Amino acid sequence: MSAAERLAALDTMPAAELCTMAETALNSLINVMNEETMLLRAGRLRQASTLTADKARLAQDYVVFARTVQRQNTRLRQEAPSSVDRLRVGHEQLATQMAENLRVLATAKTVTEDLLTDVAIAVGQQDRTSVYGAAGRITTDPKSSARGITLNRAL
Repeated sequence: MSAAERLAALDTMPAAELCTMAETALNSLINVMNEETMLLRAGRLRQASTLTADKARLAQDYVVFARTVQRQNTRLRQEAPSSVDRLRVGHEQLATQMAENLRVLATAKTVTEDLLTDVAIAVGQQDRTSVYGAAGRITTDPKSSARGITLNRAL
């Protein structure tokens, strides 16, 4: 089945069924994002990273349903107004969950960068020369600072 055929099938789906499927996708996405947020807050970055594939798949599913609901909004409002209202409330919950998730991700990224920077500085200081220069001070050779420690800012 082509993408156009799948979209046409969604567009002609009964209103209640379409809204139920969209709501299921929405709730699943909210639950995964909530779980990821809790794991990140607990410092379980590796465990949280295992949810990435599910989160991406659920987000993609939800976007397909959300776009269909937007295209069919007039029909859905007439045939299943309470379902559309529940979707709107769920979408607002998703926006709140996404904002919280992004805040926690930003915090985790900052903490990780700070930790790696501190480690790089500490390792670099261990490599400092311990001889006195001509001015009677310990000289710092920038070439002897830590090498091989990098920060991945793509998080």
